Amino acid sequence: MNYFKRLLEILVLSTKLGLTSFGGPIAHLGYFRDEYVIRRKWLTDKAYADLVALCQFLPGPASSQVGIGIGITRAGAIGGLVSFIGFTLPSVISLILFVYVAEQFNLMNSGFIQGLKITAVAVVAHAILGMSANLAPDLKRKTIVLFSLLVTLLVPYLLTQISVILFAGLIGWVLFKGSQSDQTDNMQIPLSKKFGTICLTLFFALLVGLPLLSTLNSATWISMFDSFYRAGSLVFGGGHVVLPLLEREFVPSGLISEESFLAGYGVAQAVPGPLFTFAAYIGADIAGWTGGLLATVAIFLPAILLIFGTLPFWSALRQNQHIKAALFGVNAAVVGILISAFYQPIWMSAIITPIDFSLAALLFFMLVYWKLPPWTIVVAGAIGGQLIASI
Repeated sequence: MNYFKRLLEILVLSTKLGLTSFGGPIAHLGYFRDEYVIRRKWLTDKAYADLVALCQFLPGPASSQVGIGIGITRAGAIGGLVSFIGFTLPSVISLILFVYVAEQFNLMNSGFIQGLKITAVAVVAHAILGMSANLAPDLKRKTIVLFSLLVTLLVPYLLTQISVILFAGLIGWVLFKGSQSDQTDNMQIPLSKKFGTICLTLFFALLVGLPLLSTLNSATWISMFDSFYRAGSLVFGGGHVVLPLLEREFVPSGLISEESFLAGYGVAQAVPGPLFTFAAYIGADIAGWTGGLLATVAIFLPAILLIFGTLPFWSALRQNQHIKAALFGVNAAVVGILISAFYQPIWMSAIITPIDFSLAALLFFMLVYWKLPPWTIVVAGAIGGQLIASI
């Protein structure tokens, strides 16, 4: 396929996902798997799980980094950037526009938001079933799934997930170091190690240099860029974890009011795409649409540099037999983590009444058995949620 046609394909698919991927990072991984693994077959389930496992280690928005990684496998660094733009831009535009209207509408109590939460239940359940069949086919890996589920559910701390993945990798190395993978995954990374080294160096240089520059120059845009970059660099656990950091950075200083911040938080959960785009709302509230774009670039730049920097080395490491054995355990742990997140917060926040469960069952049937495209599931879920609210 022509390179520019490939870039256009990435842009179209990632934009479609950016317009329809409701439900948070775990749901995003379900949408990605359905589109890129099941429908397009751009990579195998094992390769996809390896990529998810890597992004779980890195700070920043894991689902966005997975999307960037998939774009890289198709069309190099530019493909990764195009994938990022397509997935992120719809919610950025929506949130910048919402700055001017968010306080005039009671979006947080709208029925369609509840419907989108229920949609996430169906999407994540589908992803869990598919990934568990491929990544935990035997009793040993099923046991790792159970262990990961129990620990992450009962010990819900920020470092628990990373610790579980590390421990599962060690267990996998012990249990499967004599085993051979029954499938050779072909996930070519068209990035050089030199390029990766430059990106990692730039990541740390900005992390250290921006605070120094901010103290030497009182310009608002430098201070904003520094605050958003640090938030994107130091947060593990996804978009919800970054919100307290952003609140401490901007509300006490008076750059954004507590009321506007909370309204933006509600709106951010109502639009598709990564929750990190909440930065666009804050930036636009402070400095208009240019501030929104600046905040978006600053908070996502660490994630981009990290995935660009680590993928070239990850591609080589995952071909090592010892690493492959460890990945048996890591991939099983990812399934357990998904199940844990499926229960809390997805299930607990969405399935409240029998009619909620009925809608989730209908959406699951539409997705799994009727094979309807994900966007129709999103529309049906939103309409269903609104109908439930009106009963």
